[in-house]
Amino acid sequence: MDQVAASSKKVNLLDFDRRGLRDFFTQIGEKPYRAEQVMKWIYHDLEDNFENMTDVGKALRAKLTEVCTIGAPKTLLNKVATDGTHKWLLGMDTGNAIETVYIPEPTRGTLCVSSQIGCALNCGFCSTGAQGFNRNLSTAEIIGQVWVAAKQLGNVTHQNRRITNVVMMGMGEPLANFDNVVRAMHLMRDDLGFGLASKRVTLSTAGMVPLIDQLSDAIDVSLAVSLHAANDDLRTELMPINKRYPIADLLAACQRWIARKPRTSITFEYTLMKGINDQPEHARQLIKLMRKLPTCKVNLIPFNPFPGTQYQRSDASDIHDFQTRLLNAGVLTMLRRTRGDDIDAACGQLAGQVTDRTRRSADIRKRQDEGALHAS
Repeated sequence: MDQVAASSKKVNLLDFDRRGLRDFFTQIGEKPYRAEQVMKWIYHDLEDNFENMTDVGKALRAKLTEVCTIGAPKTLLNKVATDGTHKWLLGMDTGNAIETVYIPEPTRGTLCVSSQIGCALNCGFCSTGAQGFNRNLSTAEIIGQVWVAAKQLGNVTHQNRRITNVVMMGMGEPLANFDNVVRAMHLMRDDLGFGLASKRVTLSTAGMVPLIDQLSDAIDVSLAVSLHAANDDLRTELMPINKRYPIADLLAACQRWIARKPRTSITFEYTLMKGINDQPEHARQLIKLMRKLPTCKVNLIPFNPFPGTQYQRSDASDIHDFQTRLLNAGVLTMLRRTRGDDIDAACGQLAGQVTDRTRRSADIRKRQDEGALHAS
């Protein structure tokens, strides 16, 4: 207890999954089951004041108040789109903020959660990548996004579920922040956390192959893969990570995932960009690839523009033709409806506020300025 109290910074209980919280309570001289009492208050009742935890003893409440906090990110901005989509700008540390998006639909409510401040992968068609990269988010900063959204939306676990699904598809590459993301997803899934089923928690990756294998052993969640091209040359141009983990290696990892989890499917995300990856030959390449994973599905995403991008959204006729070709070939294909684009909350538009530790954002601004100069 003295060791914990001596710390200059209070311990944020949002950083612990159930096992970690039980271990912490043992460390401060308390029975492990007390951790589960507190955990229920945090995630079911969305309570951040220890004094309001009425079935916790007064002495323990005082101890927790002294050495602990329940510290969710601070809301800097909450915008609501005309279609009901919410976007929160959440403050991290000095100069940094991340974005979290809630998408309401008639039968479900999906929360899109960030895992990093910025992103190091530099995919050219993504606004987050253009911001550069600062750091990984802590477990508390990841699960804290769900906590903030649940609190503001009036979500009640196991009763009034405003949040029925969570997707790790916000800012950053989740597998690059493996341990913190897995702990946060354990809290999303835990009955004493947000109690979501495995099929309702989805991690989206650009294709970090060794960590896909590691993820399948660590936790039971759904997997989505950002593909965006079905040949290596184009995918490498769009997604530099393909140099390290080309499509053949990525597909092999996906086949291993399916072998371990035969009742599950994988969603392949494919953003359609005008004249880049939306032509008939691209559809044929994707069909050939998907035949190696016949139980999986493709989610087509119309490109969502952002300032400074060189890409454009595909024409509606090309999008329809692309989807029709896949469906006629027997590939289960869905077209994602663009949501929240009037508040820059659509897929690929999340930017936040990133104190860039790379030179990427400065280089992009320089190219934009040079382009404007040449245009004049």
